[in-house]
Amino acid sequence: MASRRRQTAIYILLLVGSVFAFTAAYQYAAATFHDRSLSIVDALQVVIETYTTTGYGADSGWWGTEMKLIVIAMDVLGTVMIFLALPVLLFPALQDALATDVPTSVDADLSDHVVIVSRTNRLDPLLSELDSWDVEHVLVEPDRKRALDRYEAEGDVIHAQPDEIEGLEAANLGSARSLVVDVEDRMDASIVLTAREIDEEARIVSVVEEPERAAYHELAGADEVVSPRPLLGERLAGLVTTAITPDLGEAAGLGEDFHVVELPVPRDSHLVGKTIAESGLRERAGVNVVGAWFRGDFETPPPPDARITSGTVLLVTGSDDDVHRLSELSTGSPRPYTRGDTIVVGHGEVGTAVTSALAEADLPYTVLDVRDDPDVDVVGEATDPDALERAGIEDATSLVLAIPEDEETEFATLVARDASHDLNVAARADEARTVRKLYRAGADYVLSLDTVTGRMLASTVLEDEDVLATDTQVEVVRISAGDLAGKTLEGANIRSETGCTVVAVERDGEVLTDLGPSFRILPEDDLIVAGTGPGVNAFAERFE
Repeated sequence: MASRRRQTAIYILLLVGSVFAFTAAYQYAAATFHDRSLSIVDALQVVIETYTTTGYGADSGWWGTEMKLIVIAMDVLGTVMIFLALPVLLFPALQDALATDVPTSVDADLSDHVVIVSRTNRLDPLLSELDSWDVEHVLVEPDRKRALDRYEAEGDVIHAQPDEIEGLEAANLGSARSLVVDVEDRMDASIVLTAREIDEEARIVSVVEEPERAAYHELAGADEVVSPRPLLGERLAGLVTTAITPDLGEAAGLGEDFHVVELPVPRDSHLVGKTIAESGLRERAGVNVVGAWFRGDFETPPPPDARITSGTVLLVTGSDDDVHRLSELSTGSPRPYTRGDTIVVGHGEVGTAVTSALAEADLPYTVLDVRDDPDVDVVGEATDPDALERAGIEDATSLVLAIPEDEETEFATLVARDASHDLNVAARADEARTVRKLYRAGADYVLSLDTVTGRMLASTVLEDEDVLATDTQVEVVRISAGDLAGKTLEGANIRSETGCTVVAVERDGEVLTDLGPSFRILPEDDLIVAGTGPGVNAFAERFE
C-alpha cells in the first residue's frame, strides 16, 4: 500500500510538473520565434489539448521548427503519461474494486471457538485436529496479503492486529473456548498480555521455542505453555532405548494393565525377515498387532503376509507383561555396551533431551555437534563422513539426528546409511512434509516437530476430549460410540472406511480388550481408537 501511494505521488508530480514546464516553454517559443503574445491560460490550453489528445482548436498551424519540436515533445510525453496512468491509477483502482474483502471481525454470535494466532507450520496439524472434533476456529492475521490468501483458500481468518485489544475483541475472545498463540516467543508474550487485558478468565495456550522462556509466558498470563522440543527429544531417546533394552518407558496407558505402544524393530532383531503370521507374536508374546509402519506407510491391520523389515514399527496392544515379552522378543542379540553405542548428532534442546534420557537409562552415548562445548565429544558436521567416523559410527548401534535443518538431516541420513547398513537411525524432522523423504533416505524412525506440537496444542485445547498419545506417529484417542451404537465391529467396517482400529472399549469403568468381529458396541461405550492423524479425523467425522 505504501509503495502504491509513492508511485501515485511520483506520477502526479511528473504530470503537473511537465504540464507547467510545457506551458512556459510554449508561451516563450510563441513569443520568441513567431512574435505572438500568448497568455499563460492560452498556452496551458494547448498543452492540455495535447496531453488529452482532444485536438487543437484554440491554436494550431506551427511553421517554425522550434514550435514543431515542442509540440512533438508534448505529443510523445502526453501519450506516455496516458499509458502510465493505466498501471499506476486505473488498474489498482479496478483491482481494489474487484478484490475480495477480508473480514476484520467474526460474527457476533460466534462462541466456544478457538482463536489462533500462528505463523508456523504447526498450524495445519492443529487445525486438522480441531476439524476432526468439529471445533470452530478463527485465525487472526495482521498481514493483509497473508490474510487475503488464507481467506480465499479456507475462509477462516480475519485481518486484525492480535497484539492490540481491538484485534482480539474482533475475534470474540471473550466468548472463545481458548486462545492459541504460536508466532515467536517475544510476540507471543505480548499477545498474551493483550489477551489478559480483555479477559482475565480467558484460557490461553502459548508455544515457546526456548524452554527457559516458559516462565515469562506464565508471568504474562498464559494458562498452558507448550514446549515441544524436550518432548520430541525424550521420544527419540525412547526409540533408542526401546531398540536396545526391554525397558519401554512411557506408553499410552489405558486402565491398570493395558497399553498401546509403538515398538520399533531394530535391524538385528530375530523378527526381521519374517511375516506377521510367521512371527507368532500373539502366541509367543500375547500381544495383538493392530498396526504397523512399513518405511513410513501405516497399515491397520497389517496383512498376515506383510514382512517385517529393519525399521518396521509395530503398533501393539497388551498388558505390561505382554509388551515386555514382545520387547525382549524383538530385540537383537544382547552385547556389551561400549561408549558410542548411541551417537547423538546435535545438542540443542532436542539433543539435550535425548542425552538426558539416555543418561537416566544408564546408556552410553557420544555427542557430535558443530559447536565446541564441554558436553560435545566430537566437533564436526553431521554430513561429514570423517566426523561420523570419529564419533564411532562403525561400532554404533543407534544414531539420533537431532539437528534443526531438515535438508541437513536428509543428507546426514544418507551419509550415515552409507557408513553403516546395520545402524538404527532415528531422525527429527521440523516439517511434516520432510518425513517421507527421510524414510526414503534410510531413516528407521522419523518424528515431526510440527506434528508433535500440533497434537500437543490440540490435546491442550480439547480438554473435554481425550487425545491419549501426542508424541507418537499414530494417534490414540477416546471417542464416544456415536453412530456406531448397536453395530458390531465387523458390520461397522471401521478399518476399511477410516484406516483406524478400535483397540479397546471402556464400558462401565472396565477396559475391554478381547474384541472379536461380533463384538457389539453399546450407546454408553467409549471407544479407544488408534490410527494416523487423517485416519482418526476420518473416524470422528464418519461415526462420532
